[in-house]
Amino acid sequence: MSVTFVSIGDGEKLTKFLELNPDLPKDRCFVDESRTFDVYRAAGFGKIGDTKPTDINIKPPGFSFGQWFSYLANVATLAPIRKDEPLRGPPEGVLRLGGTFVLDGADVVYAHSEELPGTSPEVKDVLRDAKLA
Repeated sequence: MSVTFVSIGDGEKLTKFLELNPDLPKDRCFVDESRTFDVYRAAGFGKIGDTKPTDINIKPPGFSFGQWFSYLANVATLAPIRKDEPLRGPPEGVLRLGGTFVLDGADVVYAHSEELPGTSPEVKDVLRDAKLA
């Protein structure tokens, strides 16, 4: 199984993210720099407010004190906000939701779209549901 990571942002933000997460394979991490969020749109991801969540089950990550400190120290730097974007409300990139896919060749064996930020599946559940564990 290989991992591919796609996020909204730019090369500078990706470089910083990879510095903070050195275990991620750099050659498998990409950013969608488009102004229209083409990759996210093609994956069927929406944005906050598009739908009414059916079950709100947001759990904070199980970070240690040091991980929380690192997160809080870097969240503004990594946020998907364009330097040239005038702020007239929440930036479009911040409103975008993501998801998790597991592929077996061209077949999608697991798919999850977030309804709210933080509603990501547990890794153990993804592996179980994709029949990888």
